[in-house]
Order: sequence, then C-alpha cells, then structure tokens
Amino acid sequence: MDLVDRHLLSLLQANAREPAAVLARKLKVARTTVVARIARLEREGIVAGYGVRLGQQLEQAAVRAYCGLRVAPKMGAGVVRALERFHEIEELSAVSGEYDYMVVLRCETNEALDGLLDRIGLIEGVEHTRTSVVLGRKVDRRSALPGSSPGAAGAASAA
Repeated sequence: MDLVDRHLLSLLQANAREPAAVLARKLKVARTTVVARIARLEREGIVAGYGVRLGQQLEQAAVRAYCGLRVAPKMGAGVVRALERFHEIEELSAVSGEYDYMVVLRCETNEALDGLLDRIGLIEGVEHTRTSVVLGRKVDRRSALPGSSPGAAGAASAA
C-alpha cells in the first residue's frame, strides 16, 4: 500500500460516496486508476465494506464514556460474549495495566448510561468498573490513516 492508497482510503473514510472522478482530481490520478485501486483494496480485504457516519447533531447529543473493566481470572471470554450483546458499546479492547478491558460507550442520555453501567456491573466475572464520561473531543482522527495527509498523495503521484 503506497501513499496514494493511503490518501484514497482517507478520502473514502471521509465520504465513501464521493464519485471516482472527484477522488481522481483530489489524488491527481486518472479516474480509471481510482476505480482499479478501490477494486484492488476491496479484493485484498483492506476495504471490508462501507458504512454510515453519524452526523454532528446526533454525535453531539450522545453521552459517551470510557469504562475500564477488571475481570475475574478465566472469565474474560464469557464477559466479552455478554458485552457483545450491548448495542451501546462502540468498542471493546483488551488492555494492559489496571484494567483487563476498556469499553467505549455511547448512550442517548445520562440515565441510559447509568442503566447500562448497572447491567455491565451485573455480568458474571466483572469484578470492578471505573467510568469516565467524555465532556468533549479535542482531537478526532478516527477516520485518518497513519501517513495519509492531504498533500502526501499528490507528491507521491508526481514522483
């Protein structure tokens, strides 16, 4: 994967519905090159699918939180299976340190978050939780790829 691929992926993450001709202009390559690269990225499994990003209005209305979970020994797989059923969980990661797992939660209200945390605490194997509510995002690069900057692809295609 070269810089043009990385920039293409970044553009697709920002707007997967962008026409190939517009992507080609932004990347300074031919439209057929964009179509071929997208097909290759899909075939190689680098692009696994396309989804919907929530609009700013809905995102700002959400209550988001990080929750650290300490889990009893040998109970991790069962806890993960139980957590998979909660649609409010955006991400679940195994981590090092004080907690075994870090969960990213998104609820519509504080009351919904409170109820969700109660249900998580009742899962067999969850020994301890610690939650921090997100007050505001200061930097959000979730859609950007490492090494993909707006000028990087143009420089790569000019070389």
